[in-house]
Amino acid sequence: KHSKATGEERKKWQAILDKHLRKKMNLKPIMRMNGNFARKLMSKETVEAICELIHSEERQVALKELMDLYLKMKPVWRSSCPAKECPELLCQYSYHSQRFAELLSTKFKYRYEGKITNYFHKTLAHVPEIIERDGSIGAWASEGNES
Repeated sequence: KHSKATGEERKKWQAILDKHLRKKMNLKPIMRMNGNFARKLMSKETVEAICELIHSEERQVALKELMDLYLKMKPVWRSSCPAKECPELLCQYSYHSQRFAELLSTKFKYRYEGKITNYFHKTLAHVPEIIERDGSIGAWASEGNES
């Protein structure tokens, strides 16, 4: 729908989003690359605030589901031993990651054009294999998995 947005339009949307997140969540855009900013941004509360700006109910539902899946996958990434610390989430990881990729490629296809980065593919598809082999994602996670 908005795949051909001009740079000016994108800046306008970013300014609206920044202002809204500052007001609703006390998130300051100046902190954008800060880890604490990312942690606060990636929350159900922030998604609720963002959904207030999205007119399409279908897109709101998809964004909420994406965040829910992200929050279910995150403990697996963060754990030093997911098989012991969060075995149920580890078992569900492949399903959640497939659904996550499906949502991105169908509901947000204008942004991803049917493609995801190699790093994102690695996060979605290979984390269970890495954990099974090594017990955790250890050094691989230090690449900046939360980004």
